[in-house]
Amino acid sequence: MAVEVRAGATTQPVADPVILRVEDVYKHFPTGGVGGEVVRAVDGVSIEVRRGETLGLVGESGCGKSTLARLITQLQPATAGRVMFNGEDLTQLSGARMRRMRRQMQMIFQDPFASLDPRMTVGEIIAEPIDNFGVARGRARQQRIQELLRLVGLNPNFTNRYPHEFSGGQRQRIGIARALAPNPTFIVCDEPVSALDVSIQAQIINLLQDLQREFHLTYLFIAHDLAVVRHLSNRVAVMYLGKVVEVADRTDIYTSPQHPYTRALLSSIPVPDPDVESGREPILLQGEIPSPVNPPRAGPGAARATQPAGGLPLRGTGDRLIGPPPPSAVRGEGRVGPR
Repeated sequence: MAVEVRAGATTQPVADPVILRVEDVYKHFPTGGVGGEVVRAVDGVSIEVRRGETLGLVGESGCGKSTLARLITQLQPATAGRVMFNGEDLTQLSGARMRRMRRQMQMIFQDPFASLDPRMTVGEIIAEPIDNFGVARGRARQQRIQELLRLVGLNPNFTNRYPHEFSGGQRQRIGIARALAPNPTFIVCDEPVSALDVSIQAQIINLLQDLQREFHLTYLFIAHDLAVVRHLSNRVAVMYLGKVVEVADRTDIYTSPQHPYTRALLSSIPVPDPDVESGREPILLQGEIPSPVNPPRAGPGAARATQPAGGLPLRGTGDRLIGPPPPSAVRGEGRVGPR
């Protein structure tokens, strides 16, 4: 995506506590066929999100990114595993306790056309979480709605308009205002710019950065556009066939990717300079596309890699671990990959 985007996402000290810890999470969907087969949409994912950072989650369509987002926000129950948010296991909460945690965790959806109720005015859409969580009442409630519209760059007098009166970019701003309404600390951004025109994408990305700096927000930013993730994220996790195959600092991922799939993914990014682009040798994945119903036993990427990672046996090198992934991802500081 060739757009001008301001770099420099908010960076918090490494010593900041972990706000979200996903531990060996699975989500299997029954196929309904004979033999009890399941689609392994999320297959043993473990990641950490540090307070104040933006963790980018990338991967091709169908790899399980959006399913993982719904598991984290408890919009869908996990088949197995734990989702620890601020020290509490969300998979074990219900009722008032889960309601309290939902106020701190919000989500921005991919499709700004489908995620807004066409029968509700903008004011009603933004007021819904304000009312649900008791953020404000009476005059303060109306002031909060208008303040949120100003924060996302919309006219505060638009409260009585309906979603169909707005462009795609404006609708996504309304979705962002709704997510901000209960004063969350953590926001899952599920491909928030992929449905927008290229000319609008950079504006939304810059808005998200500005809001993060102003309100000290933590983002899990999901995308398949690697250029967007590079500008916005502090660290990047690469997901393939339901597993996280590599996690590293943004610079490390883009300058020295270790997993074969990460290398192939990065090689697909077009370079604007025709001289550089013509001299590049693309990395092509070989073999059949694996099925999430019957994934390769050696791990995703093993059956399609152009060559083994470094041509070496599976092993760790300092803080880097490479090779076909295990049944569950590895967590830790620095670079993380399959072992």
